[in-house]
Amino acid sequence: MDNYLKDNFNQMNKIQEIQIVMDALMDKYSDRVPDVKKIINAMIVKGIISKADDIVNDHIAFRTLGVPQLGIQSLEKIFLHYGYTKREPLYFESKKLNAYWYAPPAPNFPRIFISELRVNELSEQAQAIIHSYTNEVEDDPINDLNLDDPIAVGDFLHKGLWRLPTIEDYQSLQNESEYASWVIYNRYYLNHYTISLHHLPEGYNTCAAFNEFLEGIGVILNDAGRKIKMSPDGLLCQSSTVAQIIDVPFIDGRSLPIAGSYVEFAERRVLPEFAQLDPKLLKREHFREGFEAGNADKIFESTFSSQIKK
Repeated sequence: MDNYLKDNFNQMNKIQEIQIVMDALMDKYSDRVPDVKKIINAMIVKGIISKADDIVNDHIAFRTLGVPQLGIQSLEKIFLHYGYTKREPLYFESKKLNAYWYAPPAPNFPRIFISELRVNELSEQAQAIIHSYTNEVEDDPINDLNLDDPIAVGDFLHKGLWRLPTIEDYQSLQNESEYASWVIYNRYYLNHYTISLHHLPEGYNTCAAFNEFLEGIGVILNDAGRKIKMSPDGLLCQSSTVAQIIDVPFIDGRSLPIAGSYVEFAERRVLPEFAQLDPKLLKREHFREGFEAGNADKIFESTFSSQIKK
């Protein structure tokens, strides 16, 4: 087999493997987040889509803890292995977070957004709590994962890397960083997936119109800052649901309702240089790319108490 055919064959294998991982993520995520099926079913009833697969997934997001053996540098290895390309960094000063996004190897796959908490900027007490759990992971777990086995990768993204926390540790972290408390319990569970609005039919293909549809079916939206988060250039519009509240067990057998995951919505507008193109000819590269820190900063709050307790 010549090098061209070999590379093409390897790329096709990677594409198939990504699909297996994505299916594993979405199956468990949609079971854990009732709003997903509620929204999709309502879209079908309304005639916006005919089936769930009509939805374009703009991006999926993961949260991590910035400690040496974990964080972005660890989790990103999975997606880089499958052909994703690391793109621009994002920085969130007040929330003590860093993030990167990753472009997919093929346009039918979602972007990846991975954030991490700058643990060393927290109080000594919060750092001690976090390290008491993450120190159970002695080495980077991705190094022991067979990345050519997408079923194993899917399983890994749903398993606990450390013991269940105590309620006291969870609440102590929550008082300082709700991001930290979310990760200490939820680990690598998919934080959210994102419905791409600009691919929907006219009348539902903007944040404003789709938010109206969502509230009409009883979906509660994150209003941190405002319900519609808009980039300064006016080309990236985002909104999100409030995270689902899930009743979960802690290590001593007691349970507590906490924030789970949520659904996001993104409207990417056509770049000015392509404004005159026939809408039927528009492709991914003609729309606003990337992410906006100002938007994402408020989207993070979909799991915060200020939103889930409204």
